[in-house]
Amino acid sequence: MKSSQVVPQKIYSLPELKKQIARLRLLRKTIAFTNGCFDILHQGHIYSLSEAAKEADYLIVGLNSDGSVRKLKGKHRPINGQDARANLLASLLIVDAVTIFEEDTPLELIKALLPDVLVKGGDYTTDQIAGAKVVIAAGGRVVINPILEGYSTSGIIEKISRL
Repeated sequence: MKSSQVVPQKIYSLPELKKQIARLRLLRKTIAFTNGCFDILHQGHIYSLSEAAKEADYLIVGLNSDGSVRKLKGKHRPINGQDARANLLASLLIVDAVTIFEEDTPLELIKALLPDVLVKGGDYTTDQIAGAKVVIAAGGRVVINPILEGYSTSGIIEKISRL
């Protein structure tokens, strides 16, 4: 039987997460980082997170705060608050840690964590990915995974609004 008590333990503040990473590095574990809003969790998100999890021993998800989502997506977003979104992500077996960031991009978070692998989904180039240069300069790598077509939070919101 799985214990639901582990879910809140996977949601970290930055200082707590830095300590966890230090422990993992002592064990020679590799760290992957990905990020997003994850407003309404859907199959495309699961695919993207599953692909990211394959890249290292430990997957960290940087989650845009409510304020950050509003700046990026508009005043009617997010649909689900940051605590609910963090809990959903932390409940996934493929996610090892979740941390919330306030900025528009996770650049400062990436600088603080220095993951071995930075994973982004989409049709980006490395130059367009926040933190890519930092990770590469530290000896890490950047992985760009394809998006699972036909799944988006905006599409779900649109579909619901037509009901």
